[in-house]
Amino acid sequence: MFTLEIKTDKRICMKNITSQVQNALLSSSVKEGLITIYVPHTTAAVTINEGADPDVQKDIVSKLNDLIPSNAGYRHMEGNSDSHIKASLIGESVSIPVSDGKMVLGTWQKIFFCEFDGPRRRRYYVNIMKNNPA
Repeated sequence: MFTLEIKTDKRICMKNITSQVQNALLSSSVKEGLITIYVPHTTAAVTINEGADPDVQKDIVSKLNDLIPSNAGYRHMEGNSDSHIKASLIGESVSIPVSDGKMVLGTWQKIFFCEFDGPRRRRYYVNIMKNNPA
């Protein structure tokens, strides 16, 4: 398993981590298997979505902010209840098949670390499991 770090620069943002995950895969030398990316934070998440047009990430962040505003009278006293809800909706992990040493992603798909309570230095884990030959 690989432990990777990311530094976020805004309270809420999506950072493309595809190349970091690809580098972990290359160093593992796994040709066939499954990658799981896991975020061990209650106010951050990970997702896969379009990476060609940065407006997609802006739209996702904007709509999440519309649906879950930061100041909606939450009971949680730390001032980051919206961050917890956003992270729960997006999710803490994604899995990606590996074939011929490459992640099986769609043409436009990229992997995004979703920060909802930044800026911070965060970590996430990349677990690469090798398929056992039949």
